[in-house]
Amino acid sequence: MSSPYSTEKELGVYLRNARLKLDPAALGFPVLRRRTPGLRREEVAQRAGLSVTWYTWLEQGRGGTRRPLPWSDCQMPCC
Repeated sequence: MSSPYSTEKELGVYLRNARLKLDPAALGFPVLRRRTPGLRREEVAQRAGLSVTWYTWLEQGRGGTRRPLPWSDCQMPCC
């Protein structure tokens, strides 16, 4: 079983790699001079509905404590 620390680091690596592969023009962001490929953290946070600080912490593996989701957040329509 992996520790929460390694899981958070793995999530951060995944988020960073995914962010760097995204094309800003394809997602409607202006193509300005960029120092690195992909989207900026601010752009990902905006699209995800997160604060830039929280997204940065997730990417750095500092996601904080987990809380169980209340059932109202997990509702799915019955078939």
